[in-house]
Amino acid sequence: MTTLYQQLTQSSAFFLFAGPCVIESETHALKMAEAVAAIARKLGIPYVFKASYDKANRSSGAAFRGLGMDEGLRILAKIKAEVGVPVLTDIHESTQVTAVAEVADVLQIPAFLCRQTDLLEAAALSGRIVNVKKGQFLSPWETKNIVDKLQQAGCAQMMLTERGSSFGYNNLVVDMRGLPVMRSFGVPVVYDATHSLQLPGGMGAATGGLREYIPHLARAAVACGIDGLFMEVHDDPANALSDATTQFPLDKLEPLLDKLLKIHALVRS
Repeated sequence: MTTLYQQLTQSSAFFLFAGPCVIESETHALKMAEAVAAIARKLGIPYVFKASYDKANRSSGAAFRGLGMDEGLRILAKIKAEVGVPVLTDIHESTQVTAVAEVADVLQIPAFLCRQTDLLEAAALSGRIVNVKKGQFLSPWETKNIVDKLQQAGCAQMMLTERGSSFGYNNLVVDMRGLPVMRSFGVPVVYDATHSLQLPGGMGAATGGLREYIPHLARAAVACGIDGLFMEVHDDPANALSDATTQFPLDKLEPLLDKLLKIHALVRS
């Protein structure tokens, strides 16, 4: 039987992790999962719905964090059952792994936690795919240590995600050399096209962003030979409860993915 990891990594197309930044409501999450899944099916792209039940590192303590783990996992389970797609969500503490792994197909380690050994080892033991966001403070070469930690803990299904590097205060830059560097470690590499264009803390009590450059950097990353694309997508980005400045508009997703598939096919040929 083909595993999800094999389906994602052996496809002729890049795979897609996409959905809203945070679960805002059951109705909205289901709507987004259905809409993005339909686009992915039409284009032949392997798809995993992503959304967080808790945004534990918001700029301000007053910002919306999510619906909590119990309610969030209930909604993710419903999406799996009703939309028929696998799901990805973040984990922040090793104590969360068991419960989240009962629902999520992909456990994601947030960038700020990418060096937390206990968290990586717990995720590795879950039997789920583990996707680690490269910390903004980390060089591509240092991610080999992450791969080693996961492998030593028995994980055979792992991915690394590029999401930009700190470039002074309140800014990120993407070093495209990092994509082939991380692929050289023998693991699939994902490009996060939305978080990498954030301006962390750039609005004082919130993170800003440069959404207009998402298509440009996504095209560059696909040309570099990435295995997967990560995108936060929303039907009304301006009114999103989290990452409003960098979520990609749902109505522009299909045309962008269509262009990216053409670039991907050219690179792979």
